[in-house]
Amino acid sequence: MPTCASCGHELPEGAKFCLECGAPVAPAAASREQRKTVTILFCDVADSTALGESTDPEALRALLARYFQRMKEMVERHGGSVEKFIGDAVMAVFGVPVVHEDDALRACRAAIEMREALPELGICGRIGLNTGEVVTGTEERLATGDAVNVAARLEQAAEPGEVLIGESTLRLVAEVVDAEPFEPLALKGKTEPVPAYRLAAVTAEPTRRNAAPMIGRTRQQRLLADAFANVVDDRACHLFTVLGAAGVGKSRLAAEFLGGLGATVVRGRCLSYGEGVTLWPVVEALQELGMRPEDEQAAAAIASALGESDVAVPTDEIAWAVRKTFEQAARDGPLVVVWDDLHWAEPSFLDLVEHVADWSRGAPILLLCMARPELLDRRPAWSGGKLNATTVLLEPLSAEETDELIASLAPVDPALRARVREAAEGNPLFVEEMLALVQDSGGGDIAVPPTIQALLAARLDQLDAPERAVLERGAVEGKVFHRGAVEALAPEERQVAQRLLALVRKELVRPDEATVVGDDAFRFRHLLIRDAAYDALPKAVRIDLHRRFAAWLELRGSGLAELDEILGHHLEQAWRYLRELGQPDDPELRDAAHTRLRSALWRAMNRRDYPAAVGLAERLRPLTPEGTFDVGVEIDRVDALALSGDMEPGWDAVQDAVARARATGDRLAEICMLLEAGIWEGFLRPGPSFARLDALARSVLPELEAIGDDYGLYLVYWTLAHVAQNAGRVGDQLGFCKGSLAHAERLPSRHYADWVLPGLFGGHFWGATPVDELLAWLDEHEPGASAHNNRFLLWRAGTVAMAGRASEAAALVTELVSQLRDRGRLMELAMGGQGMSWVYRRTGELERAAEVLAQSCAFLEERGERGILSTDAALSAEVLLDLGRADEAETWAARAAELGAPDDLITRLPLRRAQARLAALRGWHAAGEALGREAVDAAVSSGRVLDEAQAHEALAEVLERAGKPDEAAAALEQAATLYARKGDVADEARVRARVVAARA
Repeated sequence: MPTCASCGHELPEGAKFCLECGAPVAPAAASREQRKTVTILFCDVADSTALGESTDPEALRALLARYFQRMKEMVERHGGSVEKFIGDAVMAVFGVPVVHEDDALRACRAAIEMREALPELGICGRIGLNTGEVVTGTEERLATGDAVNVAARLEQAAEPGEVLIGESTLRLVAEVVDAEPFEPLALKGKTEPVPAYRLAAVTAEPTRRNAAPMIGRTRQQRLLADAFANVVDDRACHLFTVLGAAGVGKSRLAAEFLGGLGATVVRGRCLSYGEGVTLWPVVEALQELGMRPEDEQAAAAIASALGESDVAVPTDEIAWAVRKTFEQAARDGPLVVVWDDLHWAEPSFLDLVEHVADWSRGAPILLLCMARPELLDRRPAWSGGKLNATTVLLEPLSAEETDELIASLAPVDPALRARVREAAEGNPLFVEEMLALVQDSGGGDIAVPPTIQALLAARLDQLDAPERAVLERGAVEGKVFHRGAVEALAPEERQVAQRLLALVRKELVRPDEATVVGDDAFRFRHLLIRDAAYDALPKAVRIDLHRRFAAWLELRGSGLAELDEILGHHLEQAWRYLRELGQPDDPELRDAAHTRLRSALWRAMNRRDYPAAVGLAERLRPLTPEGTFDVGVEIDRVDALALSGDMEPGWDAVQDAVARARATGDRLAEICMLLEAGIWEGFLRPGPSFARLDALARSVLPELEAIGDDYGLYLVYWTLAHVAQNAGRVGDQLGFCKGSLAHAERLPSRHYADWVLPGLFGGHFWGATPVDELLAWLDEHEPGASAHNNRFLLWRAGTVAMAGRASEAAALVTELVSQLRDRGRLMELAMGGQGMSWVYRRTGELERAAEVLAQSCAFLEERGERGILSTDAALSAEVLLDLGRADEAETWAARAAELGAPDDLITRLPLRRAQARLAALRGWHAAGEALGREAVDAAVSSGRVLDEAQAHEALAEVLERAGKPDEAAAALEQAATLYARKGDVADEARVRARVVAARA
């Protein structure tokens, strides 16, 4: 029945004025669709057929009338509403039209009363209860759906005199009812049996807890203060993590600690938008800090992170640059960096935080991280093993602290204080929201809520419709939202600013710093408030709002560093809800989401954020039209999986992708995935795979040329270059690399060309290209190279070593090693072992050459890689022979022979040289000479000039041991000539000195 807005008096239908106070009656507001979590109750008469047969029709009619009236009274007494009568069944709902914080408990109490009243009426009945999400505000008042259907089936399964409740209801009332398991129900349309429970009684008041503010926490405050004192005194970095359930007081503890601290404080929060928003907290913190690092390389990385540069920079490079920026900011005083909601952080961002904690030196920096305990599920070793790290868990407040908190918030009578204390179980946000609900209700008696979610839903239900609409529109953007976005999503609301101020006064939102220029921003006081507001929106409404928000942000968010990721999220959400509701597909929406997330994937690949790339690729798969196959996404996913660390998941993924590509009937997709599988097989299971891959690539090349697809041609030429490199065919390697690069440069992402550059330079380096031309090539390509190719330092070091500039080469390698270790690039450090050992051997640092190769081998072995490992093992044997450690050399030579494929000439060339020298050392001169000449012949046919020169050197050593000094001198002369042709003046001088010594 409607009520007067002025005095609350009930009004008859159609009244224009209140009969009590005379105030005019406002017209009823139009109903608004809304998602709500409600509890549905079905009560039915058991054996109604027998009852009808044994009872006079008039008496039966009177009996059922009393039954319906009595049931209605009990439902309404507990705050529910009778939805409809169906035959002799009653359907009631708790949570419509108004959500109560304890609707599930109210329904259970009503069910117990109804069960006990039925015998008094002379009726035997059965009751079923279920809790779930429905849409209200429709013409039908309550949408039928799964929650309603399950409630009806629970009632039908109950025995006469029983009340059965669903699992979702039990979760809300488990601590206050007596219930026992019932045999699970096999329901039509359900793949698994539905759990059911027999409700015996309501035993107590609710005793659940959830989340909010700050009293007590003395020990945690002291730990924070001590950590900060150590930071200042020792000029060190400390990682301090505060763990706790949602709203338990993490933010309040931080606020208390930071107040008046006398330090520079910056903040960054992790978004819940899913994979791909790695750098958002970094961007927030750097923008708040408002400074750039003095180091030019670090400044370039920061510019990339902030979206001020189109140059893609790897995440480990950004981590190093962020650390340099923080260290610079902390020179003149301590710096506190607050990272919030770390449980949502991308793996690469967690790596960034740990990098700063592990490597920062000589700067007073406190990293204050706040997260839910789920962080430890994702990163079990978080902060473990670090010297300067502390982790604390915020426990519930004690009873005394809870009373103190209640007294500080609002004066309440002792009875209500006790009920709030017992319900909260030390949870501060629960206490605060409970008291706010009391205040909003005008001091009337209210039931204690069983969950914080129900409590917040009840509080939001008390808002005026315009305020709630504004709050819900803000929730679409996220925990932090902008006034302009709300205005765009609620064009009918002319007083958005005033509504937001009202919500601020009601302590639901707070002003915040805007990320969109020229706008105002607000932050939900707690994420759970945002979730409650968003969850109330029907999915059909969410579709429209996410689309409109994306359109608004596309116009206003051009300066955001991760715009593609955020737009992609909102478009993806709209499309997912469209599918969930069974609506026709919207190709335009799907393609828009795909385009944005694909761009985000390219960004992740360019900055080598491989965990984020994997997540983005997996999100892109459902956005690919059914029956089609997105080759680029699938290959990026495989590459990212393999390069994330353990290569086996990448191998499993590529095999699965081959099968799926074949199933679609897309020949281009099948070819590309077969090529990708062959490449990774070469790293993991070399064997005869190179020969098969070469045959495959050559067989499909005409098809791909006929199709004319740039991606397919880039991939097939790169595959042929990869095979040629391992087979030692320098001419083919260079030709195929140039072909691959030509097509890669037509593709929309830089990272494809980045894969090709190492092969291109490697062919020039080992082949006949003179040293001066190599230096010119580096000068031409290095300035415009993507940060993906940090090998330029190593390539330059190897080249200048040949040019006779040993000290410069050593300095470049030292700088490279320092950079890679400083940035935590262990994989790149391992893969650079061959090049670094090359330089160290030419600068006379043989021990260091052996050390870097040993470290590389250990790292690659641990990750299941075999292709590079086999070559490193062969090179290790050579270096160990140079050091006179023949037994160790023999072990590594055997390992290289075991791992290397028969057609892997890159491994076989150094292996044959080492085997020849080992044979000669053991006195097996004929075998040694045969192996030595085999190494020379293989190198000559390969076109690898440097390998050919080294093979002549190895043969000379074998011939010397065999007592053939003239032949040895001739072999050395040949090596010197080759070095001279290459412009390798350092090796030429060294070998000519050996010639002189041999002829002396």
